[in-house]
Amino acid sequence: MVLELAGGLALFLFGMDHMSVALRRSAGDRLRRILRLLTRNRVVGVFAGALITMLIQSSGATTVLLVSFVRAGLMSFGQTLGVILGADIGTTVTAQLIAFDVGHLALPTIALGFVLRQVKGRVGFKDAGEVLIGVGMLFFGL
Repeated sequence: MVLELAGGLALFLFGMDHMSVALRRSAGDRLRRILRLLTRNRVVGVFAGALITMLIQSSGATTVLLVSFVRAGLMSFGQTLGVILGADIGTTVTAQLIAFDVGHLALPTIALGFVLRQVKGRVGFKDAGEVLIGVGMLFFGL
């Protein structure tokens, strides 16, 4: 059990690191503009956080994504506060819905990321594949 915990934690941390590096490389100004739009005020950020959490069924994953965005320099800490509160609200709403295990999405997400990463000549697909591989490892680690 200790080895499984250590392996899951290692995959989780590696996935977060992999995802933040890929985001930093691929995001550029377009993702910064989208994130700035979604976090222009905390009320919009709360709704965005709740929606994201309800879609991916994990406030922990939402928070890790936010940490990755801050680490990649795409968002400031202040921008994440409303989204984190929204993630907590989304968790409460999600608990009322049918439970969905994101672990089942891990391997298909990694596979899709690998396929996108192998596309020749398209840097955008390669970067998106790297991000999906990181997200899949993050889900697998959870």
